[in-house]
Parts: sequence; structure tokens; C-alpha cells
Amino acid sequence: MSVRVRRVYESPQPDDGVRVLVDRLWPRGLAKDAARVDEWPKGLTPSTELRRWYHADEGGFDEFRERYEAELAAPEAAELLEHVRELAGKGTVTLLTASKQPERSHAEVLARLLEE
Repeated sequence: MSVRVRRVYESPQPDDGVRVLVDRLWPRGLAKDAARVDEWPKGLTPSTELRRWYHADEGGFDEFRERYEAELAAPEAAELLEHVRELAGKGTVTLLTASKQPERSHAEVLARLLEE
């Protein structure tokens, strides 16, 4: 199983496999054909409330991760997570995010969960 996290603004690579956008909002200034997104499961992204809470610096990354993992336990999100896990079981999956710090974002939390 191979799961990667990349910024959606980086050029697509031949070895990206299935490219999954894991942001709730479409990235600013990016044309849809340039992004080459294969899937966009919006129900897998952090809630608007959690996203705003985290970006307002009201809590640290560890607390964000805990809250996000709790959201991912909801039926719709759990089903989507399982779908992406199945994709990763068949080949490479690249999780795409517009985050400037992908290593401290929800995409990294997803990658870790998918690799478990």
C-alpha cells in the first residue's frame, strides 16, 4: 500500500496513481484539468467548523487530529475512508491538498489512517 501527500499545486507525476483531492473547497486559481483529480470525496474532509477552529489557532495539531479522527468515525466519512483504503490496496494513492504545510494538515492524518 502506497499513500502519498502532495500539494495540489505541484505538477502531476506519472507515478501518482489515483489522485484524490481531500480539501472541501476547490483550490484557488487552479484549473480543473490542470489538477488531474480522479476523485474528490468531500465527505472525507474536515467539517467547516473544525477547519475554521484549526486555522484560527485555537488549538494545536494533536487536538485537531483527535477531533478530525472523531469526525472520520461518522458513517459517511468511514465509508469514504474505506473506499480510499481499497484504492490504496490496489496501487498508489496521492492525497492532494492546497495546504501550505501538508505535513501538519488533515491530509497527513488521512495518510496515517490509510496506512494502518
